Amino acid sequence: MDSRPVDSRLVNVVVDAVDPVPLAHWWRRALQWRLGYADAHETDVVPPEGEPGVELVFVPGGAPKPPGSPPNRVHLDLDSSSPADQRETVEFLLDAGARRVDVGQGDAPWVVLADPEGNEFCVLDPRPEYDGAGRVAALVCLAADPAALAGFWAPVAGMSLVRSTSRVAQLRGATGPFLEFVASPTPRTAKNRWHLDVRATRSGPGRGRVLARALERGARPADVGQGAGVAWTVLADPEGNEFCLLSGVVD
Repeated sequence: MDSRPVDSRLVNVVVDAVDPVPLAHWWRRALQWRLGYADAHETDVVPPEGEPGVELVFVPGGAPKPPGSPPNRVHLDLDSSSPADQRETVEFLLDAGARRVDVGQGDAPWVVLADPEGNEFCVLDPRPEYDGAGRVAALVCLAADPAALAGFWAPVAGMSLVRSTSRVAQLRGATGPFLEFVASPTPRTAKNRWHLDVRATRSGPGRGRVLARALERGARPADVGQGAGVAWTVLADPEGNEFCLLSGVVD
């Protein structure tokens, strides 16, 4: 694992939802996590005390996902400990309101489902490499060039490269889920429904330098209707995926 100082760190996955509160409660039950901060603008779902993971933040986000639309650019992969655990997890989620979806996975050993608002996610077959990652094994982003996009995100998310092939590049931090970039020929055509939030670290050079370095590495300012005066900066990575640099610092 790379031992260089971490300037910024991945802290949230933000979900644009038609009905944020019900969807947050659905994911709380699906992951067996707990509710965190909530106000009129967001509802957070957080791992139980002592369990690794990245918070999910549900916010109002416009129209429903159209039937037949391309898969989301960002999705979650859920871990399983055995074939029986995978089957039981899938059954539990289907009973809770998920549905099976076909994104071209064929006879893959993982199961692709969609939540009540149509957001795809996977229940993985047992994989020892994800041991210790938590209930969410990986945050997955579709990419035209996985290796290049992983190269951009490694310092931004505070992670190190652990594997890179022509099809997938994997990043991992000290704890929590992997961040994976998977090759896809499908172009990005609209604002992502799920995006990542990062925050400068307390021991790093500060938020201004984190922003400057992200821009130097190929990020660009993005306008998603956030208006003036917000406490975060909206950016897009080199493939156009929106992310936010939040105010404040994280350890």
